[in-house]
Amino acid sequence: MANPIPPFGQRPDSGRPDSARARARRHGPFGPMPIRTVIPNALTVLALCAGLTAIRFALEARFEAAVAAIIVASVFDGLDGRVARLLQGSTRFGAELDSLTDFVNFGVAPVLVLYLWSLNEIGGIGWIAVLGYAVCCALRLARFNVALEDPDKPAWTGNYFVGVPAPAGAMLVMFPLYLSFIGLDGLNGLPLIIAAHCFFVAFLMISRIPTFSGKRMGFRIKRDMVLPILLLVGFSAAVILNYPWIAFTALSAGYLAMIPVSVMRYRHHQARMAGAHVPENDDLSIG
Repeated sequence: MANPIPPFGQRPDSGRPDSARARARRHGPFGPMPIRTVIPNALTVLALCAGLTAIRFALEARFEAAVAAIIVASVFDGLDGRVARLLQGSTRFGAELDSLTDFVNFGVAPVLVLYLWSLNEIGGIGWIAVLGYAVCCALRLARFNVALEDPDKPAWTGNYFVGVPAPAGAMLVMFPLYLSFIGLDGLNGLPLIIAAHCFFVAFLMISRIPTFSGKRMGFRIKRDMVLPILLLVGFSAAVILNYPWIAFTALSAGYLAMIPVSVMRYRHHQARMAGAHVPENDDLSIG
């Protein structure tokens, strides 16, 4: 028997109980969600908990634990986006939650740790350094979110960030703490230098300096490179677990050293793109 003609003003599929429109009407925006979309958000919440716990450790003057908590937050932050892409569980809600979490973990927690460790000794100037860094981190995250919606960007620009990303900024701004933990005493007695360091990292975040993103690295590697990479991973893990502050001091210094390299590579790509639009035998002479 043929399906009856729907009443006037009703779509033909709206009467089917299993249609997508009927399910959306029944459950609204808070209906059942696939587990693959929940897992990345759970990792983001764990990152937020780690960042907030870092502030608690700093209030208790447990500064090594505070820095370790921020590092754990950065690990969860690196995992949530990749897990979302692997599980095809990316959502607008997850993107907004991730951005807010990044501001707390990398824009607020690191400089609050520095403030309680050293910057509070210079009063208002120290707090201005905290505010300056936090505001620059918020602006950097907002610019990043807007840039994601730009459809006119060349594909190769996906290999670069504009400015230093928030997690890397947090790693760099805590550089004086790493040096203190490896035995360079007296740095917390130099709050003006630490404030200048905060302003420098804040400038790097809001600058237009291109930095490597690493987001478009391939998921496949050559077979003969598997063993060396596994050995490198094992060696790196052993160094970080046994000498964490030396390792993060080296990572911070290495990241700063890579910034000029990323600028040169970015300009090289720009030059190639500009040259691709100019014919090789174009004669611009007159007469």
